[in-house]
Amino acid sequence: MKVALVHDWLTGMRGGEKCLEQIGELFPEAPIYTLVHRRGSVSPRIEAHEIRTSFLQRAPFGVRHYQRYLPLFPVAVERFDLRGFDLVLSSSHAVAKGVVVHPGTRHLCYCHSPMRYVWLHYEQYFGADRLRFPLSWFMPPVATYLRNWDVCTAQRVDRFVANSANVAARIQRYYGREAGVVHPFVDLETFTPEPDRPREPFYLVISALVPYKRVELAVEAARRLGRRLVVVGEGVERRRLARIAGGRAQFEGWVGAERLVDLLRRTRALLFPGEEDFGIVPLEAMACGTPVIAYGAGGALETVRDGKTGLLFVPQDVAALVAAMQRIEALAFDAQALRRQAARFSRARFQQGIRREVEGLMGGAPAPPSEGASALEEAQWAM
Repeated sequence: MKVALVHDWLTGMRGGEKCLEQIGELFPEAPIYTLVHRRGSVSPRIEAHEIRTSFLQRAPFGVRHYQRYLPLFPVAVERFDLRGFDLVLSSSHAVAKGVVVHPGTRHLCYCHSPMRYVWLHYEQYFGADRLRFPLSWFMPPVATYLRNWDVCTAQRVDRFVANSANVAARIQRYYGREAGVVHPFVDLETFTPEPDRPREPFYLVISALVPYKRVELAVEAARRLGRRLVVVGEGVERRRLARIAGGRAQFEGWVGAERLVDLLRRTRALLFPGEEDFGIVPLEAMACGTPVIAYGAGGALETVRDGKTGLLFVPQDVAALVAAMQRIEALAFDAQALRRQAARFSRARFQQGIRREVEGLMGGAPAPPSEGASALEEAQWAM
């Protein structure tokens, strides 16, 4: 079977790229088609594939500032020549699912989210309070065009697989399509607990510093309580967040795996104030035996067990987060129970789920569920 992989862009190792890496292990000979590729920004396993980029790779500042070419993303992805493949597997949170496939080629889309810039988080990216003229006039018609294109091209996909029940519901709402669910995985070999290490009185945020992540809630809550906060991540919001913090938060930028695990093992709790499609960071915290305080919506509802592996807060405001932080300081959590919850989202289970979806689409008998699969998965396979 000749397979092509399609991914929006390769400019860093975030959750989507970690999933792509594991999908690539299932299809080691498959080329990867992507809008732009910043060499060295993703893992050697991904870069071991042949990587084929769009014309945006050669556009002025296309690799470094590809976001500025957003209106051209549909044109760029549709120009990929995918003739001769039996299966196209797209990993999409923007436009990858919009590729044009030829008769006889099946298209499976592993969807991290419908294009969040023009659906769920449009106001946070392009609202009138965030753009100056002429962009404030230019973006509304561009967004309308992108929404129409996004809905139309959803019909090119033979089978959608969502990364969470939360995203499956969005796919139904925006595209009118049913989707299976294969949850992402946590790296259980890297993220491990250190049982004898005492917790320290600081909170931790690990996030891209962009508007929809709502990191300002964590910064303001920590400031009000007089608690130390460590922020791992970079993004356009960093300067604004530093002003809110008033010197009370420690901004570390992106850090290596060793430093990240060290912080997760020492922190009192991870703060997760945004609404995520799924959210792998809470599972990384739980794998280290660390509880999570998360906004009670989106993917967190599928990973955080309120009162067992952390706390869920609503509404999404500073007061609710402050109350959750005060509450968690009086609670004790079982590190092994946290670890067991994270272990439900293993790498083997992810690969097994993707393999099962591919075999089902291509007409073969679906593979059996992996060890530790839920009763629902086992019942579906038995049917």
